Amino acid sequence: MNSSAARRFCRLRPRSMIQQSIRRNVSSSSITDRMPKGAWDSHMHVTSPDYPLAKTAAYKPSLHSLDHAMAFEKTIGINNIVLVQPSIYGNDNSCLLDALKEIGPERGRGVVAFDPDDIASDTLKQWHALGVRGVRLNFKSTNEPFDPEVVKKTLRKYADIVKPLDWVVELFIDLEQLRFITDVVPELGVKVCIAHFGAPDMKRWPSYPSDASNVPGMQHLTTLLSQADNLWVKLSAHYRYDIDAESMAGSEAIAKLLLNTAKDRMVFASDWPHTRFEGLDVKPFVSRCLDWTEELGGAKDLVFRDNAKRLWDCA
Repeated sequence: MNSSAARRFCRLRPRSMIQQSIRRNVSSSSITDRMPKGAWDSHMHVTSPDYPLAKTAAYKPSLHSLDHAMAFEKTIGINNIVLVQPSIYGNDNSCLLDALKEIGPERGRGVVAFDPDDIASDTLKQWHALGVRGVRLNFKSTNEPFDPEVVKKTLRKYADIVKPLDWVVELFIDLEQLRFITDVVPELGVKVCIAHFGAPDMKRWPSYPSDASNVPGMQHLTTLLSQADNLWVKLSAHYRYDIDAESMAGSEAIAKLLLNTAKDRMVFASDWPHTRFEGLDVKPFVSRCLDWTEELGGAKDLVFRDNAKRLWDCA
């Protein structure tokens, strides 16, 4: 059955049958055999109740240690990881930094959070030596109102701080809010990475799952990708946004649009341990990402390895 016929067949089947089919496909073709050697997972978290939570923490974490993380990565054939500061710890990066010390900079990178008005350059240099290569700005899972002028000022401030170290400014932001910062991103002078497909609101996608350019805010993202060579996107966390997370129809359409726009600036990420979705089996998504990148000649090595090495300053 060709791919277009298979997609039509999937749309006609009940959700349970779709999930069973996805599982069969994953088990019949080993992910580890298909994964490029030296691949990177560009977004995951380690958490532990032993570390103090921020007052604004939205949930209490279970134990998801580095050992747990690497055991998961082994199941998908990945040895290199990027640890991202979860919002529950605020600006206390202790949990992440301890994990980075354990894994080492050869196999690990980190994206931290800090107060731009209270950070010493020596601290940044120490973190850099451990493998930190980015700062995360969370404009989504907070209670702060989105003020475009404040956001622009914040972006410039962080960019000026991390520019000497060639770090990444990672944004967790609603896709529809990108329109407010399209003018500032190209002029920041640092790499900017958008998390989780840009956090699209697929419920407001009028033609779901066809024509991904109709996703609210998507045209701002693709235009910016075409015009700003410092913009990157993580293909990750489909289950948080796709209204049919089992078939991944919306995620597929968006992924293919983004890959065709800038395949040299897309990176794969698992979003393990799927906070507030614990227990999720992400292997079907990993398998589909392999499918999508294999269909686009030469994209698999880029998305799973080479792009990540450039983004995160890996030798």
